Amino acid sequence: MNQTAASPSLPTIAFIGGGNMASAIIGGLIHRGHPASQIEVVEPWAEAREALRKNYGLQAQAEAGPALQRAQIVVWAVKPQTFKDAASQAKPHTAGALHLSVAAGIRSDSIAQWLGSERIVRTMPNTPALVGKGMSALYARPAVSAPERQSIEAIMATTGEFLWVDDEPLLDAVTALSGSGPAYVFYFLEAMTRAGTNMGLTAAQAHQLAVGTFVGASELARRSDETPAVLRQRVTSKGGTTYAALQSMEQDAVGEKFVQAMQAARQRAHELGDEFGK
Repeated sequence: MNQTAASPSLPTIAFIGGGNMASAIIGGLIHRGHPASQIEVVEPWAEAREALRKNYGLQAQAEAGPALQRAQIVVWAVKPQTFKDAASQAKPHTAGALHLSVAAGIRSDSIAQWLGSERIVRTMPNTPALVGKGMSALYARPAVSAPERQSIEAIMATTGEFLWVDDEPLLDAVTALSGSGPAYVFYFLEAMTRAGTNMGLTAAQAHQLAVGTFVGASELARRSDETPAVLRQRVTSKGGTTYAALQSMEQDAVGEKFVQAMQAARQRAHELGDEFGK
């Protein structure tokens, strides 16, 4: 079930990595009243540290150090290929923490081995988290308690909606569906805008119409009890304009190709775990 729970009082939180996803969560926490003094950040890039200082008043550190020891929760917002090295640097300072990973593909078995802890939650958020409209899935290892799950929920609620999955391999499917999903939407927005300009609209007009259509259709799907297939059928009259467009897509197997593309994303998520989780 989708949730958007309100954030309760939160503990001190450390972020390993201070890029876009970490910034989205930090911004959401601060917006909900979490004091900046209870947030630690480790970010090696000077430009990202300056952005955190300017936007949130945070003094991020260039490398892991004793300041991490006061954090009850550590959020791992690093790229898959850098996770292992980052974990080795932070491990001496995070022994008692609950860990939340937003790294694509890296399995909790690997994280548990690197950090020497079983208290690990994995999630796969997406970039709409930057505007509080993210969609995330969460998986917790058995050692994570119910109160600890609630603490993680409070963090993720700052980015948008979330749901729990019981089987960790499903996170690869989540990565393919919602994690990478915004890029698919942007891809179709690009195509719709290009088609609009080809048919005589200005680029601004075509963009506004395309974005507005996606927003409206998504909200209709959210509010409706009917399936997307039924909603599609309701706006498709045989022999009409929508029918012509959909028939063209069917002839080109657009739907089938789209499913294949998402399978490729899922496979790559699995490969990332194999490649960088050793």
